[in-house]
Amino acid sequence: MKIAITSQNRKTITEHAGMCRKFWVYDIQDQQVASKTLLELDKEQSFHESAHTVGPQAAHPLDGTDLLIAGSAGRGLQVRLGQRGIQVLVTTETDPDQAVAAWLAGNLPLVTTPPHDCDSHHGDGHDHHHEHEEA
Repeated sequence: MKIAITSQNRKTITEHAGMCRKFWVYDIQDQQVASKTLLELDKEQSFHESAHTVGPQAAHPLDGTDLLIAGSAGRGLQVRLGQRGIQVLVTTETDPDQAVAAWLAGNLPLVTTPPHDCDSHHGDGHDHHHEHEEA
């Protein structure tokens, strides 16, 4: 199984999964982390850009990933990734290693507020500063 985690700063779990270009990718075998690698995408390969330029079903470097853990992810992105077989979880956890360990243990803290959908807001002054209530 493969788990990808949004980490634009390479240190913590970051928000805006659709705009993210840096992901920690964990290979899980026998409920243990077998490897962890950093995947860096070109801007055109971000989920947001690739959805609008090459089409949502074009091949993507994160194809084959089973789970994406992020600090935030819009409804449209969650649907598109679901169509690719990628489950999306939005967490309040900020440490990538801790998030994977918590998910494996069945206790990853999740955001309980409905996802904000930014897909239709670009170009209208929307500044992408979202406030999330923590449960």
